[in-house]
Amino acid sequence: MSHPSPASGRQPLPATARGSRLGDFGPVEWVLLVASALTWGSSFLLIEISLESVAPPTITWVRITLGFLVLTLVPAARRPVDRADYLRVALLGLTWLAVPFSIFPIAQQYIDSALAGMLVAMVPIFTTLIAMVLMRSLPRFRQAAGITLGFVGAVSIGLPAARGSSAAAAGVMLVVLATIFHGISLNVAVPLQQRYGAPAVMMRAIGVAALATAPLGLAGLAGSQWGTAPVLAVIVLGVSNTGAAFVLMTAFLGRVGSTRGGVAVYLVPVIAIVLGMVFRSEVVLPLQWAGTAVVLFGAWLTSRRES
Repeated sequence: MSHPSPASGRQPLPATARGSRLGDFGPVEWVLLVASALTWGSSFLLIEISLESVAPPTITWVRITLGFLVLTLVPAARRPVDRADYLRVALLGLTWLAVPFSIFPIAQQYIDSALAGMLVAMVPIFTTLIAMVLMRSLPRFRQAAGITLGFVGAVSIGLPAARGSSAAAAGVMLVVLATIFHGISLNVAVPLQQRYGAPAVMMRAIGVAALATAPLGLAGLAGSQWGTAPVLAVIVLGVSNTGAAFVLMTAFLGRVGSTRGGVAVYLVPVIAIVLGMVFRSEVVLPLQWAGTAVVLFGAWLTSRRES
């Protein structure tokens, strides 16, 4: 049985809300944060592996479709959603999945995964700015300080990779554009999760994204060669990093709000660096270790009681 908000249909289309838990992060919040960061942080490496033989639009469509199919097996995902929120769910599917997921594989043909991970650290900045506009309010000082520190730390982690990269300006701008869309979606997800729960919202949002990306995804099948490693990478992207991860992240956002929820993104470069060390034999410089410490401290500040 759904419990839609009576006022949901009268709210502006891109609406947001405060989290249901304004206090310090508890065990549940920390588990959701770490799980979301792990899956998001590993996505860039998996995309890089997928690009070895699969066309970019096909990667996007297959991972989204797999994520949708996984969620159809979850009973809670079949909870009804009020008709007044259909457009908001569709907006979430386009801004959080269809558009950014189409952008990242294209951008990573020109920039490496480390630089992409660094640029994604801009998501909380855009999330906060958009939340300020939608809610007409400013974040608390500690949250603002934590967000700023997280951004500084993320840049410190990715700066050496950026200097050694032959990244094209177009690739960088594409990722920045994707982070703006993520900033919109993290705000839109909060009130929807609070009304219907994460599985119900995300199954429908991912379904919208699957339909939107199907034409280009199907067209890219002919130009794809399905090697073992790329196929496995796409499957993990779909089942874990789309189906499961977006439910976890949406649940986290509903509990702590969009501004504090965006802190999970600051851990993405940390995960990217660790995976680079393990699977790509990348060297981690002292500046990157220092940046990691700053990111973690910024995450702790952001997690403190909101009011």
